[in-house]
Amino acid sequence: MKKLGAVGGVILVVGLGIVALYLFRPLSVQPRPADVECYDFGQGAYVPLDRPPRAFGIGLSYATHIEETASEFDPEANPPVFEKHLRALSRTGAIVRMPSADELIRVADEIEPGLGDTLRADYPELSALLDYEVEMGFVLLEDVDPSQLDQPSFAPRLGFFIANDLSARSIGILGEGQPNRYAYWGLSKSFPGFMPIADRAWVPAEAKPNGIPCVEIESIVNGEARQRQSTADLIYTPVQMLRFIHAEFPDVPLEKGLIVLTGTPGGVAMVTPRWLVRLSDLLGLSRFRKLSTKLDGDTSRFLNIRDRVEVRGQGLGKVSITIVR
Repeated sequence: MKKLGAVGGVILVVGLGIVALYLFRPLSVQPRPADVECYDFGQGAYVPLDRPPRAFGIGLSYATHIEETASEFDPEANPPVFEKHLRALSRTGAIVRMPSADELIRVADEIEPGLGDTLRADYPELSALLDYEVEMGFVLLEDVDPSQLDQPSFAPRLGFFIANDLSARSIGILGEGQPNRYAYWGLSKSFPGFMPIADRAWVPAEAKPNGIPCVEIESIVNGEARQRQSTADLIYTPVQMLRFIHAEFPDVPLEKGLIVLTGTPGGVAMVTPRWLVRLSDLLGLSRFRKLSTKLDGDTSRFLNIRDRVEVRGQGLGKVSITIVR
């Protein structure tokens, strides 16, 4: 019996070790910054940033954000791409309303009929889990032919600006495991006022194929710096991002005025340890269980009523908004 007990103990230890190796293993491929050429702000000018015909977002484009959200990274796969509704457009000084539980549930039911009934029964006081995301955006200053995107020398005329990509994370969590997961991401970022952008964009005097303004962008919540990182750490170039958008939305013209939010660095409120995400997947936890876990956890870093958020970047200006009930 003692020998059987000893063998059982060894098996248990080995099993726990294997599980630990699975949970804490590093990414198989570490994301690296793209090969970009930094523009000189002394060689360019500013133009008004008009209302765009469409707006898209690129997700998981900084290594720090990939790590803090425990996301996977495949250099051969396209990153998340989603469209933001233009009702989200706002400008600096905007008063942005926190979505109510009824609004969140109604919107969830629109993207997935029947989901609203589940949420009304189990989450009648559903919280938005409102998050901030400082991002550099760019605007197309001329129409782009998708066939040009594969030409190494192609340098589209772009203007660059600062933006805040507000997100109702509870809606994003509900997309977990769904075939159209990133449509939930776009929905979570499309409530009224959720896309505060600058009034003007900076345009380089001469466009370069992989050129971007290499500047430090940051978000500040009630005077506290939450995010701060250089855009030189982006792991995709603007041309690559346009290629991703065309691949995901082939029928959408890459027309003059279209804007793209290039993704956010680390420091957002929605942080999840990688081991916990892997354990949840190992246990087969449902999206509803994941939502409950997040709602019942520490939500102190998410935005609340009367919070003031400012995003800024050297040469790109700043945008400030206030959250209201």
